[in-house]
Amino acid sequence: MKLNYKIIFHFLGLLLLFNGGFMLLSSLVGYLYKDGVSLQIFLAGITTLIIGLLAMVFTRKHSKEMNKREGYIVVTFGWLIMSLSGTLPYIFTGSIPSFTNAFFETMSGFTTTGASILNDIEAVPKGVLFWRSLTHWIGGMGIIVLAIAILPLLGIGGMQLFAAEAPGPSADKLHPRITDTAKRLWLIYFGYTAAETLLLSVAGMSFFDAINHALCTLSTGGFSTKNASVAHWNGQPMIQYIIILFMFLAGTNFVLSYFAFKGKVQKVIKDEEFKLYFKFIAVFTIIAALIIYFRADVSASSIAHPMVWGEGESAVRHALFQVLAIVTTTGFVTADYTMWTPFLVVFFFGLMFLGGSAGSTSGGVKVVRHLILIKNGFLEFKRTLHPSAILPVRYNKRAISGDIVFNILGFFILYMLSFIIGALGFSMMEIEFKSAIGLAASSLGNVGPALGDFGPVNNYANLPSIGKWWCSFLMLIGRLELFTVLILLTPFFWRNR
Repeated sequence: MKLNYKIIFHFLGLLLLFNGGFMLLSSLVGYLYKDGVSLQIFLAGITTLIIGLLAMVFTRKHSKEMNKREGYIVVTFGWLIMSLSGTLPYIFTGSIPSFTNAFFETMSGFTTTGASILNDIEAVPKGVLFWRSLTHWIGGMGIIVLAIAILPLLGIGGMQLFAAEAPGPSADKLHPRITDTAKRLWLIYFGYTAAETLLLSVAGMSFFDAINHALCTLSTGGFSTKNASVAHWNGQPMIQYIIILFMFLAGTNFVLSYFAFKGKVQKVIKDEEFKLYFKFIAVFTIIAALIIYFRADVSASSIAHPMVWGEGESAVRHALFQVLAIVTTTGFVTADYTMWTPFLVVFFFGLMFLGGSAGSTSGGVKVVRHLILIKNGFLEFKRTLHPSAILPVRYNKRAISGDIVFNILGFFILYMLSFIIGALGFSMMEIEFKSAIGLAASSLGNVGPALGDFGPVNNYANLPSIGKWWCSFLMLIGRLELFTVLILLTPFFWRNR
């Protein structure tokens, strides 16, 4: 079956229209704050809109059928085209004149990684900072899910795209029609963002800082408007607790949020993934807090660390914040955790492989995959003793098919292999071991802060150009959960059948 190239380009044009529209919104923010570059951002938006409009006009006569192959192409190339066009506000304003650096910053934004090459974030014009945060917010829930919410207007079904955008083991849908699912997810996403903006404003942040941090929290991105990240507000614990709450919500399956709002709280409480996610956060926080309180040199590790409510509270708050920031792959920073103790450095490195819940905006492997791997591992012991017994893996009291278990095993092996190859790639650039493995784990898991020279209080500005492109590739495959991108690199994918 030949590929329907017209529908692919038509959809890419639609994505460019979305991108251009958000650039115009950023231009308006720049104008309101009189940052001096609103015209340049406006021109970037108009340029993107024109290219998108031309792509849609020239492909308006296309077949409405879209199969899985075309879905994978649209998702992967959609992310690439969004990132390529997303460089224009940086380049047009001169905020990031280098194309490599601008592409890295944009890819880091859309994949919600949060790694940055900016040395002085506070000197960047406000319109550009707002665009930078918007790239997180758009990429968080997925521009594809946003777009399929209006596909009925174009006469195109969106199921193939949703399958490619969310290829994880969770297939929960809120409504039989996929477009209605997308609308409900975006309504919850928007509602949480508005609520956090309001709360942060009340807690003492400026409105501009509040809306930017809300955009970057709900997307589990991690870009900040301050050079010190959230550590800038270490003297205002309430701000950090608000961000902690919304990081937790952003790392939870958004379907569960929908159930909670509908009054189906039992569905949330009984969900196995949610229970394990909550336990992980609680146990890891207790471990980190005890070590910080009794052993860590907090004064040396913090960017600005006043003990506002006492040492015990401060240890718990910083532990909870950093555990959530890494598990949910948000990547905000309140302190340099690499200076706490060697144990905590390895501890936080390990958390980079955990990830939040399936159906959340988090990156990483995802809690449900770990849960099913653990259950399958224990069942292997039983199968050894009782080789004739039929022992299916159960999740939420339902037996899981062997295909899903094999898919998760395959994903985990491929994830670890990608991490090893990623680290080897960085080591070939003569980056030392600690930094190389940190870069690979952070980029693939869309975490942001890494280790060594690229730790939580540093940025990626000194990474070689080829390293930034390698990071961008790892961010992309990590955000789209490996298979969606890597399948495009196989010869049989492109054969006409």
